[in-house]
Amino acid sequence: MRAVLVEEFGAAPRLADVADPAPAPHGVVVAVEATGVCRSDWHAWQGHDDDVTLPHVPGHELAGTVVAVGADVRGRRVGDRVTTPFVTACGTCPECAAGQQQVCRRQTQPGFTGWGSFAELVALDHADVNLVALPEGFPAAAAAALGCRVATAFRAVTDVARVRAGESVAVHGAGGVGLSAIAIAAAAGARVVAVDPSPGARDLALAFGAEHAVAADGAVDAVRELTGGGAHVSIDAVGLPATCEASVRSLRRRGRHVQIGLLPAATGAPLVPMDLVIAGELQVLGSHGMAAHDYPRLLALVGSGRFPLAGLVTRELPLEAGPRALAEVGAATTAGITVLRP
Repeated sequence: MRAVLVEEFGAAPRLADVADPAPAPHGVVVAVEATGVCRSDWHAWQGHDDDVTLPHVPGHELAGTVVAVGADVRGRRVGDRVTTPFVTACGTCPECAAGQQQVCRRQTQPGFTGWGSFAELVALDHADVNLVALPEGFPAAAAAALGCRVATAFRAVTDVARVRAGESVAVHGAGGVGLSAIAIAAAAGARVVAVDPSPGARDLALAFGAEHAVAADGAVDAVRELTGGGAHVSIDAVGLPATCEASVRSLRRRGRHVQIGLLPAATGAPLVPMDLVIAGELQVLGSHGMAAHDYPRLLALVGSGRFPLAGLVTRELPLEAGPRALAEVGAATTAGITVLRP
């Protein structure tokens, strides 16, 4: 099969012919129809993730068709059109038994612990636990966006932050996950302030339901003024020390900060103002993806028309453009979600 192959961290990947994957007894192989290009893929390419070993194929947001099924799989068959969370859970550990597969202690992750979906084929583990059937006619590019950024934002807004109608929400970063969080919070009836250094990203944020969109410089003061003293909920959808700190400082007393963006050691340690956390009784929360069994709620939101999923995918490129797309997402030079089509 053809795949985008990383052979040296930080060096330009190349399109290569590599061996086709085979399914594990509990897994499947999926023919990739579309795969999103995420900032997490950039971190993997840069060597920021200890789970990644070389040579490596990135990619963890995907949609496609099952083409091979392991001997122990009971609920999936060849020809099924599916997507999957980026956490492929074991299904049997204590966290999985409690329904919290997104923090499975024995999880694998395509594009991190194993080869991913920047390829014509990808192997996925524990198919009966992790595969999500796509509604008939659901576009592949839109489905690929669900696996990480949209699903992560959905759970962060609805289940972790528990955003309520009438609350003010600040979203720091208007890339794929940030735009998703903006639209989901707006659909919940929240009043959203978006923060991003890019004018184009701020325009998209307004189109996705933000009432205000402000530049990153001076964002804390701007958010506090626009929300009458600070947001009820503030989300770091980027994953930089500066955006983490700004998110916490944007809160009102008893507000909730949710960290979605990854903060690898290579980017520096964030300064969390714990004096404000204590004095204001702030909550500092993390959010890590979403379990496959929660996807029906997300698909229902998409089906209702209240979440503009189609508008989130702003660019579709062929697989051979993967190396360039990786560099661009790391530099935040594009707005929305870029999808590769093998």
